[in-house]
Amino acid sequence: MLTLRNTWTTKTMTKISVLGVISFVLMYFKFPVVWLAPPFLKMDISDLPSLLGAFALGPLAGILIQFLKNILNLIFEGTTTAGVGEFVNFFSGSVFAVIASIIYFKEKNFKNALIGLIVGIIAMTAIMAIANYYFIFPLYAKVFGIPLEKLVEMGAAITNKVVDFKTLIIYTVVPFNLLKGVLTALITIIIYKRLSPILHK
Repeated sequence: MLTLRNTWTTKTMTKISVLGVISFVLMYFKFPVVWLAPPFLKMDISDLPSLLGAFALGPLAGILIQFLKNILNLIFEGTTTAGVGEFVNFFSGSVFAVIASIIYFKEKNFKNALIGLIVGIIAMTAIMAIANYYFIFPLYAKVFGIPLEKLVEMGAAITNKVVDFKTLIIYTVVPFNLLKGVLTALITIIIYKRLSPILHK
């Protein structure tokens, strides 16, 4: 685990930096999931390097990778939410990585890795639901001059369960983030063992 003794070694920070840059690059490979959520919600797996880093180097590494990813995104892509979207992305991704890795480090085995990822997905989904309800969607609506009712209509076009803003979050945002978390977790499970020797070298 990443400890106070070896947190700032050159080798460790190099790994964190590389994973942060990869995470930033992965943010560019976004795609809509139009059968599940409105097209303005884009799927990506940029939390993957953070999970890999947290599993190999400890929770602090996961946080630093998320921080670097979002700082790079602010610098090179800019923001349309006055930094709020990037902060929420950093916070939710950090929660995912930290919770998953803390549980995994109790005893490093497949069972704990799986439990950690499941708990992390649930926590991340809950945080994103709250953030989108209170901050992100209202801010987007204000910045782009789109009434919240219009966003609700987009959700209603996908499922008739969406009848207001709250059900928009419940029936589109929540399943979207569950799918994102599951997809990222599955890839983590598949490739972590293969990359572990490199990350621990």
